[in-house]
Amino acid sequence: MVGDHEPELEALRIAIAGCRICRDAPLKGPADQLPHEPRPVATLSSRARILIAGQAPGLRVHESGIPFNDASGDRLRDWLDVDRETFYDPDRFAILPMGFCFPGYDAKGGDLPPRRECAPIWRERAMRLMPQIELVLTVGQYAQAWHMREERRESLTETVRAWRQVLFANRSPAILPLPHPSWRNSGWIKRNPWFTEELLPVLRARIKLLVN
Repeated sequence: MVGDHEPELEALRIAIAGCRICRDAPLKGPADQLPHEPRPVATLSSRARILIAGQAPGLRVHESGIPFNDASGDRLRDWLDVDRETFYDPDRFAILPMGFCFPGYDAKGGDLPPRRECAPIWRERAMRLMPQIELVLTVGQYAQAWHMREERRESLTETVRAWRQVLFANRSPAILPLPHPSWRNSGWIKRNPWFTEELLPVLRARIKLLVN
């Protein structure tokens, strides 16, 4: 039943908010510790029917503590055809990135991959406590690797291109793979017009059904 796991979810929220393992006990040893204070960002819900499985917070999200509170979030909300009020309603959307904290930048100024400590510790438990989820949007390759397992193709393009087979497979919850909504992927979107012309209308229709 919806809401049955709320006490356990609240305990999990508190535990995640206090997590410091990537700072205090990093998987690869002290030299690989998170270079700043952790600020885990996630939205767990006992009522939402849609889960956004993202990668990791960027710097703006780290600073605000609000998931997708940046240009990527603006694009994602456009893809979903929802406003900010709807997007941030925890009764409608749960948001669970693969890494809960901003991982820092690489040598070229890009975001590092999600920390490897998060998913093994938290993800199975979080998913088990949200059995009401009906649709998982796997945003980017890291979420696709975890949620789709052997269904993930050799490249992100191939994975997203196979969205029909993935979405309409006989499973619960349903899964729909998406590219990351970063503006750095604008070129990818232009090179793959089927994403806008074919996938987005189906995505928006499914979202409209599940948020009402």
